[in-house]
Amino acid sequence: MKAVILIPARLESSRLERKMLADLEGEPLIVRTWRQALKSRLAERVVVATDSLEIAAALEVYGAEVVMTSPTASCGTERIAEAACHIEGDVFLNLQGDEPLISPENIDLALEPFFNGAPPDCSTLVLPLRPDDRVQIDDPHQVKVVMDARGFALYFSRSPIPFQRNSHPSTIFYRHIGLYAFRADVLQKFAALPLSMLEEAESLEQLRWLENGFRIQCVTTLIDNPGVNTQEDLELVRSIIRSASQG
Repeated sequence: MKAVILIPARLESSRLERKMLADLEGEPLIVRTWRQALKSRLAERVVVATDSLEIAAALEVYGAEVVMTSPTASCGTERIAEAACHIEGDVFLNLQGDEPLISPENIDLALEPFFNGAPPDCSTLVLPLRPDDRVQIDDPHQVKVVMDARGFALYFSRSPIPFQRNSHPSTIFYRHIGLYAFRADVLQKFAALPLSMLEEAESLEQLRWLENGFRIQCVTTLIDNPGVNTQEDLELVRSIIRSASQG
C-alpha cells in the first residue's frame, strides 16, 4: 500500500490574502505545512499541488516536490485528483496547505484504515467536544459530524448535530477535522461528481460524497492543531512557533 500526501495550495484566499506565503518565523506558511507532512510514518511521498508559480517557486527553494494544476479547480479535492493522475499511489491524503502545525500523528491516524484489512472509500478525523463547549458546537465555522456504530459518517453539518430535544449526558458532539485520505480510484470518482443539493446548502463538499453513496470512515483523535484562516489564526500560530523555538 503506497500512500502519498497531496497538499493543495492556491494563492487567493477569501479571508486572508496570500496566506500560503505568509511569513512564519522566517519560512512561508506552505513550507511549514510541507515540512510537517514529511514527518508522517506511513506516507512515502509528499507533493504540493498548486496553480501558482509564486507558490511553486517558494517551495522549490526548499527542495519540495510540486505539481502544477489548473486554475479552474473548484475545490481542493479536484486539485489533488488532477495531480494524482500523474503520481503513482494506492491512497492519497488531502492535507490543506494552511495547516502548518498539523500533527504527523493525525496524518497517520487518517491513513491507518488503509493499512488494516479492507480499505474504506475515504477516511477522515473527528474530535470529541465537551458537552458544555457551546462555542464550538454552535459555531457554523466548526463542522460537526454524526456517525453510525461502526464509525462511518452519517452526516456533516455546520449546525449542532445531533439536535438535543432531550438532553442526555451520554450525547457526544464531534467536530470534523478536514483531513481526508482516499483510495486512488475513489478519488477520481469523487472529483468527477457534480455539485449536490446538500453540498450547496451547507457549503461542505463531503456531503456530495455521502449523497452519492460513498462511505467515509471517521477516526477519532484527541490532537487538535489550529489551522490558519484569519489574521487572528496567523498570529496565534506565529506565537506557538515562536514559543516552541524559544523553549
